[in-house]
Amino acid sequence: MKEDFLHYVWKFQKFDVGGLYTSNGEILHIKNPGSHNQNSGPDFFNAQIELDSQLWAGNVEIHLKSSDWYAHAHETDSAYDNVILHVVWEHDAEIYRKDGSAIPTFILKKHVPKTTQERYQKLFSQEKKWINCENDFASIDEFTAENWLERLYLERLQRKEKILLKELKETQNHWESLLFRMLCKNFGLKVNGDSFFSVAKSIDFSVVKKCSQERQDLEALLMGQAGLLEGDTEDWYFKTLKTRYGYLKHKFQLENSNVIAPKFFRLRPPNFPTVRLAQFAMLYFEQENLFSKVIAAQNVNALYKLFAVCGSEYWDTHYNFGIGSLQRKKRISKSFMDLLVINTIIPLKFCYAVQQGKDISEQILRLASEISSEENTIVKKYNSLKNISKNACNSQALLQLKSEYCDKNRCLQCAIGNSIIGSERKTAKVQQLQ
Repeated sequence: MKEDFLHYVWKFQKFDVGGLYTSNGEILHIKNPGSHNQNSGPDFFNAQIELDSQLWAGNVEIHLKSSDWYAHAHETDSAYDNVILHVVWEHDAEIYRKDGSAIPTFILKKHVPKTTQERYQKLFSQEKKWINCENDFASIDEFTAENWLERLYLERLQRKEKILLKELKETQNHWESLLFRMLCKNFGLKVNGDSFFSVAKSIDFSVVKKCSQERQDLEALLMGQAGLLEGDTEDWYFKTLKTRYGYLKHKFQLENSNVIAPKFFRLRPPNFPTVRLAQFAMLYFEQENLFSKVIAAQNVNALYKLFAVCGSEYWDTHYNFGIGSLQRKKRISKSFMDLLVINTIIPLKFCYAVQQGKDISEQILRLASEISSEENTIVKKYNSLKNISKNACNSQALLQLKSEYCDKNRCLQCAIGNSIIGSERKTAKVQQLQ
């Protein structure tokens, strides 16, 4: 038995709340269990209870054993002076406040249904499983699953918002610069994401704006800062870009000593850093004031139009400098656009709206729902348990579920775990879990 189970039972009142008594025989009525405190101090704030018809308002502390009150030295901590009820699983000692006054004790063990305890123990059994609830996951009703996934997706965006705000501060609150950095990072995908991010951070956005009037200048700027124009080759385009970069480097006093070198190893040719940087350069050459256009876009098709670019003509027959290939336009594919929208555009739109004091949650959910579900190991595994991921909103939510709940055994803070453990198979109200 763990204390977080007692928190769950008390918070959601998963026991028969009629005919309750304290350990000293006082009649107990729970008017309000209080607000769950996730920080230091009593476990529940602003609770209301009635003891022998006397109304009390204050805090509630929960322990496995009554004696834990002394083990945690609460009797010497003034933060616990306003505790009006001690909720325990086992009562093994009378407890007192710092001033010596007794605190009523409610023994929870006597009132929790056996089925609730059994479901809890089954969920946290020692049997090795991918997730604790994998044997019951398929039985979760659609309403609970859909609402919880929406909440998880917004929670994931809130986590990303913190990262974006930190980066925004580094750009002196320049949103165009922030978009440039985050887009560049995601053009590098997983293998070259850090490398491309370091390239973007090595260039002041004012330089990008000045170079965006000439496509070759912009391409030379990005390739040069990435270290892709070093050495020598007879390739004419390489020489052209290297000459341009040398001029730009001197003019703008550019430095790339902290740039992480991009990788080619084990990448498919369409994902070579040369190709991706060429596409990225074309995007900023063709789309002036990209940030404003991104914010104004109301649906995914409008975003697709913005990113429908390809590398310059040289790259039609090359994947790397000096190495020819069959002629093929290096267009940004729809699947790649989807990744950009999921990982860069939607989080940025969400972050910007929050900073402007606007709630665009519904618009964001609708936008993510227009994009196909991602296919990765985690999403596939959840789908094997229950066909649950139907769009990008779902797949992003499942990533949040796995990393922040399943992997951390936070089943009691999860609507799915709540639904499984609950003594009655009722749909859990997602908003209660916030």
